[in-house]
Amino acid sequence: MGTPLLLMAVLLLTLHSRLTTATWCVARSDASREALQTALDYACSAGADCAPLQPSGLCFLPNTIQAHASYAFNSYYMRRFMAPGSCDFSGTATFAKTDPSYGSCVYPPSPSTAGATTTPITTPGVSGNVPSPPLIGGGLTPVANETTTVPTLDTPSPASKASSSQITLFILFSFILELITILSAA
Repeated sequence: MGTPLLLMAVLLLTLHSRLTTATWCVARSDASREALQTALDYACSAGADCAPLQPSGLCFLPNTIQAHASYAFNSYYMRRFMAPGSCDFSGTATFAKTDPSYGSCVYPPSPSTAGATTTPITTPGVSGNVPSPPLIGGGLTPVANETTTVPTLDTPSPASKASSSQITLFILFSFILELITILSAA
């Protein structure tokens, strides 16, 4: 009887570690500067916290489109409760398993630390169909092409808003209840 309990404990620990592994949404290294700028503009106008990317912000340096897009993509992804499709940005984003934070620039690892919101934050002074956030990314001019496709998302359902920690706790609780049932029947 000790072996099945040990096996179940190992399975629970493995499951817990896999479900709680953090992921970050970052810019793809092979994405073009123009595509990254368009996606960065979208992320900043659609709810990402881009204040740290301003010249006085903690994530301004390095002042590159790659670094700024990565921070904005991750902020957007976390503020959308890691919803499926919220880390794509027309193919310019990918997932990272290692924390991209550096120095004082901390990439939120979960929605609860990202100041998650469901209300899009708009940039003042936006005109036309392409959002124009404050100048970031090394002085690159935003691409103003009205035929550019930007990512769209459906409003996340309440079920998709559950954090991985809540899901993990639910699964662990279910297994513990099952284990108690098995032990009490023995």
